[in-house]
Amino acid sequence: MAYDKVIVFGATGDVGSKAALTARQLGAEVVLALRDPSKAVPGLSAAQEQAGGFERVQADLTQPETLRAAVEQTGARAVFIYVALASPDHQRSSLEALKAAGVDWVVLLSSLSVQGDPRAIGADAAFIPFAHASVEVALQDVFGRDHYAAVRPGWFATNLYNYKPAIAASDAPPIISPLGLWDFIAAEDMGRVAGHLLVQGRAALTEGKNEIFIAGPQLTTLGEAITAIGKVLGRNIKAQNIEDDEDAFKVVSDAHPHMPEPLSRQLVAEYRKAEKRSPLYDMLDEAIANVPKYGGGQPGMTVQQWAEAHAVNFK
Repeated sequence: MAYDKVIVFGATGDVGSKAALTARQLGAEVVLALRDPSKAVPGLSAAQEQAGGFERVQADLTQPETLRAAVEQTGARAVFIYVALASPDHQRSSLEALKAAGVDWVVLLSSLSVQGDPRAIGADAAFIPFAHASVEVALQDVFGRDHYAAVRPGWFATNLYNYKPAIAASDAPPIISPLGLWDFIAAEDMGRVAGHLLVQGRAALTEGKNEIFIAGPQLTTLGEAITAIGKVLGRNIKAQNIEDDEDAFKVVSDAHPHMPEPLSRQLVAEYRKAEKRSPLYDMLDEAIANVPKYGGGQPGMTVQQWAEAHAVNFK
């Protein structure tokens, strides 16, 4: 079943905005659901928004009553959502509100760190896989497997923005584990896959899989990614490792001041572990192939291509 009207929650985000634009390009009417309806949507000017027939509603994924109102007001039956870490019940009540309002299809931005049965990932697991797995479990329980897709991307290229101050200050910026290997998937690619799944619905899942792993087109070290950014800036940048874990924790917490301390420390640990290829990338070939497979045929952006496209954000 294809959907001619969809809601994108978090449309001001890097992935949500791309999902919204993709859905509109595919011919669907798109509702932009925002906590602050006055905020601009990246890549969409006010004139383009008006010409494209976009609609705006106020909604917050942690406030179920606003979700129900948004769906009832617009009549949309397909929604794109992300994991709201502030939700006290892993968004179960929010999902129940969406279903009660008439939503038939949900596309969730999950995480590649969720592998295997999400029900087997308990609270003793790392924060990121547990948080995303818990929402996937709620999706299964509330909507059933015929009514959702969980898009599981790898390491966001936008994480490189965390290093903007260090890159601006030095050609030898201090970086956590520059030898760490990551796929650096672009928001453009995540949003394109999500947008196609949102409009095409269950019919897009040709193999009957609800979980779609996606990744950037190759593993690259963090240091190489920093060098690629330097290249587009016309500078020869070589990252230097931050050896002390407390110094590394400060870098992460400064970059994400609202992030819970356990999550910040987990990120430092993940950076350290990435110096050896993660077993999460055992399915890398499948994840790379899924970007064009579910995203309209276009392959994913390389780190160099991403750096070239976003060079202005590092100036």
